[in-house]
Amino acid sequence: MKLCREKLVEEERRVIANNREYNEKFEYASNRIKTSKYNVITFLPINLFEQFQRVANAYFLFLLLLQLIPHISSLSWFTTIVPLVLVLTITAVKDATDDYFRYKSDNQVNNRQSQVLIDGKLQNEKWMNVRVGDVIKLENDQFVAADILLLSSSEPHGLSYVETAELDGETNLKVRQALTVTAELGADMSQLAEFDGEIICEPPNNKLDKFTGTLFWKDKKYSLNNEKMLLRSCVLRNTEWCFGLVIFAGPDTKLMQNSGHTKLKRTSIDRLMNTLVLWIFGFLICMGTILGIGNSIWDYEVGIDFHFLPWDRWVKNSIFSGFLSFWSYIIILNTVVPISLYVSVEVIRLGHSYFINWDRKMYFAPKNTSAEARTTTLNEELGQIEYIFSDKTGTLTQNIMIFNKCSINGKAYGDAYDELGGKMEISERTCPVDFSFNSLADSKFRFYDSSLVEAIKLGDPSVHEFFRLLSLCHTVMSEEKSEAELCYQAQSPDEGALVTAARNFGFVFRSRTPETITINEMGKPVVYRLLAILDFNNMRKRMSVIVQNPEGQIRLYSKGADTILFERLHPSNEELMYVTSDHLSEFAGEGLRTLVLAYRDLDEAYFNKWQKMHYHASTALENRDEQLSALYEDIEQDLMLLGATAVEDKLQEGVSDTIANLTLANIKIWVLTGDKQETAVNIGYSCNMLTDDMNDIFIISGRTVLEVREEIRGAREQMMGKPICNGHVFPEKNGTSQLRSVVEETVVGDFALIINGHSLAHALEADMKQEFLDLASMCRTVICCRVTPLQKAQVVELVKMYKKAVTLAIGDGANDVSMIKTAHIGVGISGQEGMQAVLASDYSIGQFRYLQRLLLVHGRWSYLRMCRFLYYFFYKNFAFTLVHFWFGFFCGFSAQTVYDQWFITLYNIVYTSLPVLAMGIFDQDVNEQKSLVYTRLYEPGQLNLLFNKREFFICIIHGVYTSIVLFFVPYGAFCDSTRDDGQHLSDYQSFAVTVATSLVMVVSVQIGLDTSYWTAVNHFFIWGSVMVYFSILFAMHSNGLFSIFPSQFPFVGNARNSLIHVTVWLIIIVTTVMCIIPVVVFRFLKLDLKPSLSDKVRYMQRARKKLRPAQHRMRRVNRTSSRRSGYAFAHQEGFGELITSGRNMRFNNPSPALTGKFMLSSTSWIENLRKKTTDSVSINSSEKNVKL
Repeated sequence: MKLCREKLVEEERRVIANNREYNEKFEYASNRIKTSKYNVITFLPINLFEQFQRVANAYFLFLLLLQLIPHISSLSWFTTIVPLVLVLTITAVKDATDDYFRYKSDNQVNNRQSQVLIDGKLQNEKWMNVRVGDVIKLENDQFVAADILLLSSSEPHGLSYVETAELDGETNLKVRQALTVTAELGADMSQLAEFDGEIICEPPNNKLDKFTGTLFWKDKKYSLNNEKMLLRSCVLRNTEWCFGLVIFAGPDTKLMQNSGHTKLKRTSIDRLMNTLVLWIFGFLICMGTILGIGNSIWDYEVGIDFHFLPWDRWVKNSIFSGFLSFWSYIIILNTVVPISLYVSVEVIRLGHSYFINWDRKMYFAPKNTSAEARTTTLNEELGQIEYIFSDKTGTLTQNIMIFNKCSINGKAYGDAYDELGGKMEISERTCPVDFSFNSLADSKFRFYDSSLVEAIKLGDPSVHEFFRLLSLCHTVMSEEKSEAELCYQAQSPDEGALVTAARNFGFVFRSRTPETITINEMGKPVVYRLLAILDFNNMRKRMSVIVQNPEGQIRLYSKGADTILFERLHPSNEELMYVTSDHLSEFAGEGLRTLVLAYRDLDEAYFNKWQKMHYHASTALENRDEQLSALYEDIEQDLMLLGATAVEDKLQEGVSDTIANLTLANIKIWVLTGDKQETAVNIGYSCNMLTDDMNDIFIISGRTVLEVREEIRGAREQMMGKPICNGHVFPEKNGTSQLRSVVEETVVGDFALIINGHSLAHALEADMKQEFLDLASMCRTVICCRVTPLQKAQVVELVKMYKKAVTLAIGDGANDVSMIKTAHIGVGISGQEGMQAVLASDYSIGQFRYLQRLLLVHGRWSYLRMCRFLYYFFYKNFAFTLVHFWFGFFCGFSAQTVYDQWFITLYNIVYTSLPVLAMGIFDQDVNEQKSLVYTRLYEPGQLNLLFNKREFFICIIHGVYTSIVLFFVPYGAFCDSTRDDGQHLSDYQSFAVTVATSLVMVVSVQIGLDTSYWTAVNHFFIWGSVMVYFSILFAMHSNGLFSIFPSQFPFVGNARNSLIHVTVWLIIIVTTVMCIIPVVVFRFLKLDLKPSLSDKVRYMQRARKKLRPAQHRMRRVNRTSSRRSGYAFAHQEGFGELITSGRNMRFNNPSPALTGKFMLSSTSWIENLRKKTTDSVSINSSEKNVKL
């Protein structure tokens, strides 16, 4: 450790077993965790401090302090403190509730019982009392208390099995194994108590899949890695007991190190609101300044004549009077931005989130998975998506692997043949191969080529060696429930499919230990000695095992990407390699994922020498990975090719239709996958993202910067029809983004871009990423193959930074987490690869097809509702507040309020809160069916048309006009009006009641006009709020309240005296009509002269309400010979998992089917398909007016 800024920074960790005195001098963290922030004493001050760090809360606290100064406040303090306290209380209760649940969870975890070895005896201790260096005992189905080094277990050779669901969402069992030297300790308490090994390892970090350390014991050192560790919150399974040594405890554990804060995501509406609120504050200061200056002038010229007024002696001049008046008006006019705005926004978002959670049409029954809004702050952003970045495996495909075909020693197997030897199509009626000769076969496995079974039965050595490799080279764990019932626990579905295939063809994997693998070869049990596992990683893209058979022969078995293994074959395999490569191309053409298999016989002397070098490298404290990689590279040479496997991964249901609808909604979809090019391209054709009607498909596959730059520029030249100068058609100046958008729109034709991971690495460099983005933006389809998780995030960040577009990333695996966190919206799919993507996402769904409903229905509605809510909210508050401004010119700028103080207090939190909430939660312009059919309705959100700075200024003008009418119409009418008994109406209190009542009526009618979708809730809230207003008005003006609180309720009897007169009601009606008529006329003319698409659809919806809308379906595009597909596996990095890569294949330029005027937009291909489909559907003339 070293001292850095008064904090101890750990460089390495040293732990001695069973020696608390030694370990405590390092002051390692205890095993107690604390995720709660407060306690009973600190809650109030800390929570208030946090809340007042928000600008809005601090602003309203400042106003409250101003109101406490009697010389400048014409409003009582309760007009601000009531809503402020309400907001602070609601937030505090929410924070306290959340923290209480965290506190309960902490207590529950900290008080779990653990068995700790103390003084040679096992004692029950709470988790919080476990210390670094303790030896603890775990039993089956128990949670692991800390990050521990596995010492011994009940299983042979120190094996144990854990479930890591709480760490990474994986429910598959993982195997961990103790060192042989510690496994011999067993459950002997005396030996365990005497164990005094010293561990030197890495400091605490958040890398779940990596651990590096060394054990020093009895003058020897032993290498430690992640496979020797059991991490906190894992669950011990299928293991009776095990003992472990605590290495990291409490906050130092990898689980707690990974519980950092996720980056805060804010919507464009949030950012706009922050800007608008600042503008409003500026506008408020301007109004206060005008009225303050007016007060100074009035006081100087007129006020001096009012000697009877009780002026304070310390107000010595008019300038100081104006200064005080300025602050008084700041207090009065602050309601233009009420604090209830922020509360209402959160309530609306919460309601939208519940609608997503409750949507039964996004419920996936096979997995019992519902859609879930994991955040409540991003709903309206779902209605503004412009780019979708999608993973392929498990997202577009099902990620349920089926062994479909294979190539062995130059012969392909897997097709079904009829009696005459002709190839026939496989269907549900096709009879599968009979595996009755194998009593251990999986009854669910299906294969249709009987010739492979015959080769097995005839003892073909190549076929036997092929399936022997599949049964040995893997990391699958086997659980044998009965003699004929085997259950495989695989870390990936494709690895499980390969082992299951070997099982059915007579090579049954039965069990494993750290040093042996037991298989059944054609009914005979054979035990292989496991000498080494050459693990998978992203650079190697292969996995190998070295085993020794009962005859003593040592052999290396390897499987991996074809390009990787083909480079390591013995020269004698050249002819077989070409034949196998052709088979791989055939398999790729059918969209199958492939893997190449090879082996090498090893000389015993050579292996012994290599093993010693491997031992020294594996125990090295520095550059361990580099040394091991070099050794692996040395031994994986001169391989003998066996063949290749082909596994099927089908598309999910509804993927093609979903992509078509999202593309029609002007959303660009980019596929970012770890699979090789050919596989990804095949999926592109299957999804109709690639078609033979495209003008061209550009493939960027250069391996150097110059090659990639030339390919990008060549593609742009071909698209633009003109040479590119220095990589740009236009110079980099102001307005470049607008020019680029114009260029994108003028590109004639449909183009696709396919780029490999190594080329993408160059394309993302600083001097080329703009060119790459310009090219990609002009293509309808972009597919990035062989990309790493980091590259996925970099592509998303590139579009966010330069296109200023709202992005969405969707995936289902751990390799998608980075792009999910980078995008504006992250969507996780509950897939076969675990729950990592879901845990990191903002929204989770069960299938990719639900994405169109999430965006086109829930997202569009959320954006529409939020925009209408904000427009109306700002309007009603401008109309309410600016009346004070006009009144200032008629009251000597004295900061006298127009309304009763209780009306000011209750206006936003009682009289007008519920109607606008109902509109913000329930309103919709068209129903869900029309939203899905007329996908162009989604575009206003992408263009941010419904609420922007222009709409805000219109809202201000509308509010200013309403405030003028609300003030001057009653003011003019009151000047010469009389009551029925001949007395004047022009008293201040009657005027205040009249203006307030007119305001309530106007805003109630206005929200009725703004509401498109009426529900019982809307009716109840709008008309109920009007009734509540009159009820409270008469109650507050009653004699009873006045007699109790005479200073707080001065308007005694005014409501009753004013509202019984016809003249007052006539003024209210005239004011309401004058405010509403211009709105009605404007909307009528707009609807008649320039209707929007939603207006047309809504009209058609009403005209044909009883008729079922025509269903538009996409016609499947037949695949032709120009399609190329691929073969690869793409797995997350980890123990024994595999990745393959593909051969680069060139596309023939597809003949363009769409030219000239038929290619004016990037979505023409889908529109043509829809047009062909709907030509046969009879559409009324009213429907024909609505053009997509």
